[in-house]
Amino acid sequence: MKKMYQQIQLPIDMSDGLVMDGKEAKALGEMLREEYKKAEPFEHIVMDGFLPDDLISRVRANFPTEKLNSDIVFDMGYAGHHKRQILPLECNASAREFFAFMNSAPVLQFLEGLTGIEALLPDPYFVGGGFHETSRGGKLGVHADFRINEQLNIQRRLNLLIYLNEDWNDEWRGQLELWDKSMTECRARVSPLWNRCVVFSTDADTWHGHPDELMTPDGVKRRSVALYYYTASKSLYGEVPNLGTMYKARPSDDAVTKAVARSLVIDQYLRDYLPAAAYRGIARI
Repeated sequence: MKKMYQQIQLPIDMSDGLVMDGKEAKALGEMLREEYKKAEPFEHIVMDGFLPDDLISRVRANFPTEKLNSDIVFDMGYAGHHKRQILPLECNASAREFFAFMNSAPVLQFLEGLTGIEALLPDPYFVGGGFHETSRGGKLGVHADFRINEQLNIQRRLNLLIYLNEDWNDEWRGQLELWDKSMTECRARVSPLWNRCVVFSTDADTWHGHPDELMTPDGVKRRSVALYYYTASKSLYGEVPNLGTMYKARPSDDAVTKAVARSLVIDQYLRDYLPAAAYRGIARI
């Protein structure tokens, strides 16, 4: 049986665009803060029915099925396979309106109330975010996300995912896995069900992913919305190591996967700490 979570819907008024009262949104977030803070293996919350029915249906209807010029396609095995990232800025007007709303002050106020993190910032460039789509055979290895948005020099603090999958079957795999900080145990598995939202804190050891190859029927894809939120710092690089995305193999993974994950970590450390010319030389070797 699929696990059910609280029904939590953002109080969005759709009578004239997308409007939400910031104070009401923050109060809703504050009501959920204890649940968020106490979650294991790290701070997170899962909410069903997150968007009004009309809005989630509109978001799904405006998901671009045809390839766009700005698409980023990952076919890198453990580091993302058969995965397509779609930037909102090239989507139609309705999709752009939705993403602009998700970057707006009332949504930030909801997230601040939920997490207790003040002065959250959106990313207008949607680095790594937007619409995500994974096809049959695809996966995303367990990883901790990049911590610095170098384009804006801000620290990543939160991930927000909204799933767009109607009639999802867990036999197809694709559950979001949340692993403990020592990477010894998967503490939570979240099915990517329709209108389900997951918010979680990002840090150097908030390990997550959907690392099992999808077994969806032909033509069925795992689709979601991904948004990331940040805070600024006066001396950011002195406080937070400027590390990129770090991948980890699960204890049950085979030797090849473990070797690939180790090589990805080594490559990322070399990329982060070596001068660019030195890294290019080593990469060629």
